[in-house]
Amino acid sequence: MIKTVIFDMDGVIVDTEPVHKYAYYQHFNELGIEVSEQLYASFTGNSTRNVFQRIKDTFNLNHDVEELILRKRHLFNEAFDTKPDLELIEGVHKLIKNLHENGMQLILASSASKSTINRVFTRFDLYQYFTHTVSGEDFPKSKPDPAIFLHAASLSVAPKEHCIVIEDSTNGVKAAKAADIYCIGYHSDNSKHQDLSLADYLIHDFEEIDFEKIKRLV
Repeated sequence: MIKTVIFDMDGVIVDTEPVHKYAYYQHFNELGIEVSEQLYASFTGNSTRNVFQRIKDTFNLNHDVEELILRKRHLFNEAFDTKPDLELIEGVHKLIKNLHENGMQLILASSASKSTINRVFTRFDLYQYFTHTVSGEDFPKSKPDPAIFLHAASLSVAPKEHCIVIEDSTNGVKAAKAADIYCIGYHSDNSKHQDLSLADYLIHDFEEIDFEKIKRLV
């Protein structure tokens, strides 16, 4: 029986992607580089550090990666704090509460930075439901590398065979499967360019799952 649900954050709990995209492209304009939509889409599920390492290599930038990260983070925080319509993904708060109230352990494993996770969790009062939050900035490689999910599973109250991951990105699903963890793929308008075919179970709405359904998935 499933004991632990490991959530991704961007695109699963909250849609910060438009804010990230705004901040990235504002920064790209400052750097004088043109990043195609196709290249940008390939960044999904990657940490900011790995994105800028790729950007630096692709465009032969002389900037220090840490410098690039700090500037983008400033632009993101500025936009995040002034965007009043930022909301949780429809249905996810009800699911989180339902799982928590029934004793399911919840862990966050997100490629986002610790500061972004803290902003989201504080704004929407989510810390009360999760036993751990894991940030991709603590790992040298981003999803699809499985390290973040293997670490999250190591924090579970049960072996990883009793864990599931909820993901909405190609890289996230690949990472979950590389970690040999059952994966629910959340297919939404935000993930229409993502390949979730490797997911073990696919949903289009969080109303499709609850505690009773999830505990019997594996």
